[in-house]
Amino acid sequence: MIPEESLDKLLRHYQELEATMAAQESLSPDDYVRLSKEYSDLTPIIEQINAYRDAQKEMGDLAELIADPDSDAEMKALAEEEFRDLKSRLPDMEHQVKIALLPRDAADAKNAILEIRAGTGGDEAALFAGDLLRMYQRYAEGHGWKFEMLNASQSDLGGVKEVAASITGAGVFARMKYESGVHRVQRVPETEAGGRIHTSAATVAVLPEAEEVDVQVDDKDLRIDVYRASGPGGQSVNTTDSAVRITHLPTGIVVQQQDEKSQHKNKAKAMRVLRARLYEVQRAEQDAARAAERKSQVGSGDRSERVRTYNFPQGRVTDHRINLTLYKLDKVITGEALDEVIDALIADDQAKLLADIEQSV
Repeated sequence: MIPEESLDKLLRHYQELEATMAAQESLSPDDYVRLSKEYSDLTPIIEQINAYRDAQKEMGDLAELIADPDSDAEMKALAEEEFRDLKSRLPDMEHQVKIALLPRDAADAKNAILEIRAGTGGDEAALFAGDLLRMYQRYAEGHGWKFEMLNASQSDLGGVKEVAASITGAGVFARMKYESGVHRVQRVPETEAGGRIHTSAATVAVLPEAEEVDVQVDDKDLRIDVYRASGPGGQSVNTTDSAVRITHLPTGIVVQQQDEKSQHKNKAKAMRVLRARLYEVQRAEQDAARAAERKSQVGSGDRSERVRTYNFPQGRVTDHRINLTLYKLDKVITGEALDEVIDALIADDQAKLLADIEQSV
């Protein structure tokens, strides 16, 4: 059961927000925007709570009608039918309220920086990294998100050695964060004459894109080097020192950017990636400091963990964190069925959070 006092407290807070916003002349523009966002985020939760409580009250009223010896037989039969229907729906309504009340990752509403690096497997790993890049690009397009390439290093055969991209839209990080980790592919490379299956890997990192208010970067902590951008094989691709390398001295984090012809644009893109990496370091430190930190790796962004295998000969995708196997690799690799995997990961994560909360009560 959900503690009624918790629901009452949340409803009171919602009403207080409403009253404060109604007297908006006493609020600064920044405060009004902040309160409006909180009010907007709470509204669907409050609607679920009200629907749950309305169903409880209706069941009580129906139970009284059924128990009343003076009730009309036909009315009583209708009441019993409605009561059974509500009773069957109430557990799901209660579960949805519990899910809505789960603590939120503060970064869930943020945009994301996606980084993909080819791992073991040489040219085949780089080709697989390119496949993953296209999968996420199509997935983003399917959700109406904006996908912007920040930096890419291509291999000789058209694959991707390393790539960074920005994904912007509603709830991007909340879904994309489950993609962090080592992705493995098993298939026969086009260059393999003997038809042998090779295993290659690529590492995916999904970082919440940090705003300047999230991460304070002091100029004195940065070393910025500029140099001439180069293409595959080392040939010069422009004649000015437009490429930028930023080193964050306290952490040793290095970000390079050379895709733009403008040094200013390269620096701006590099700073976006640097802030995202620094923000992720802060989040990891905060997570480690929490006494109740769960041991589960789902959603933790552990990049050393093998999270998923794409087996082309068998046409299957297996997510090792939840032992989920789908025999629709063709639809997953195009981004079309990727939501089926992510939805299952979110459901598993929520179930573990609920179990942790219920154990601690």
